[in-house]
Amino acid sequence: LSGNKWVNHDVETETGGGIVPFRYRRKSYVHAMMWSIALELALLINDPWKIFLTTDHPNGAPFTTYPLIISWLMSKSSREKMLDKINKRARRRGLLQNIEREYSLYEIAIATRAGQAKALGLKHKGHLGIGADADIAIYNLNPEQFEPSKKPKSVRKAFEKSAYTIKDGNIVSKDGVIVKSITGQTIWANVKVSSPMTIKPEFKRKFRDYWTIEYDNYFIPDNFLADSAPISIRAEV
Repeated sequence: LSGNKWVNHDVETETGGGIVPFRYRRKSYVHAMMWSIALELALLINDPWKIFLTTDHPNGAPFTTYPLIISWLMSKSSREKMLDKINKRARRRGLLQNIEREYSLYEIAIATRAGQAKALGLKHKGHLGIGADADIAIYNLNPEQFEPSKKPKSVRKAFEKSAYTIKDGNIVSKDGVIVKSITGQTIWANVKVSSPMTIKPEFKRKFRDYWTIEYDNYFIPDNFLADSAPISIRAEV
């Protein structure tokens, strides 16, 4: 689509890195359809617990675009302004111009926080109840006077810079300025299987033949993690 080269490097099946010299263009039919379809899905799936706002940073979109995406979800007029700027064929073929739905603040809280925590089984995340981690974002807005449909710019302004960001009960940023740096948790799945698993010698041999490290060195010791937070999972084998 762009004529630019895509560079990707694979490191012996262990990891890889890539460079995509790419800029999404409003007037490109493909790019405009990608933008439209994603919003259509988010708006046509009625249950907000089935929508997770996330991104493939930075190729899909940087995290800094979340406020703009939220404004599109909360304001039809905001979507219409962008529709006027995109490829005309994509605008005609898409469904976005006929969708009236606008997210509420409650639905945004689910799609950006509570839904992910519930799906991952993180009972101490995604809510403000007893036993929850004190991870809180406070935004400078009054819900009783908040009119995202009529004033979509107010949505972006509010979510672009939190008044306070609190991590583990510590204020780490104030008015968008970092005031404290703390070490966060490493959350990992501690899988417990129903029956003992035996690692066959041939598997270890293949590991040695095709990988750059030994099988016994592949695991990450718990003491390598500054703040280990395992989540127990049962698996039937």
